[in-house]
Amino acid sequence: MTISATEAKEVFQAADQLFSREQVEAAMDRMAAEITQRLADSDPIVLSVMNGGLVMGGQLLTRLNFPLRSDYVHATRYRSGTSGGTLHWLRPPEELLDGKDVLILDDILDEGVTLAAIAEGCRNQGANSVLTAVLIEKIHDRTNGFKADFVGMQAEDRYLFGYGMDYKGYLRNAAGIYAVVT
Repeated sequence: MTISATEAKEVFQAADQLFSREQVEAAMDRMAAEITQRLADSDPIVLSVMNGGLVMGGQLLTRLNFPLRSDYVHATRYRSGTSGGTLHWLRPPEELLDGKDVLILDDILDEGVTLAAIAEGCRNQGANSVLTAVLIEKIHDRTNGFKADFVGMQAEDRYLFGYGMDYKGYLRNAAGIYAVVT
């Protein structure tokens, strides 16, 4: 279901801000320190998951002060909707992962289906190790048991947007984390 820019503006204006820009930035600083401690000596390949991981990935990469290579993957279950479905692979990594340490960056860990499938795909390509980092982990009991290695913040179980997370294709660029009011 697509919406107009006007409808997206109305959703944004009515939304509840859960985390400010400053809170998100502080969480990314902390995550970068944790990732640096773990991966600084490993020559990793960092994969951002499109489209959600674009904003967080771009900002987190500039905080990682060690040599790394970056690439992206594009896999989605949402396709501009608000509920997940079948995983669609739109682009696998171009970097050869065989024998490499891989860090996957994504915007949100909800049920874990998408991120678990991407991590498994990297392992199937021969990655030596696969770690995951998410900006937001939702708190609920609908999970496949997958846990991210690095988590920026935890959020309540609502439909979220901002810092890469979208609402029906819009609002990924919101500077903060917001919850849709229903």
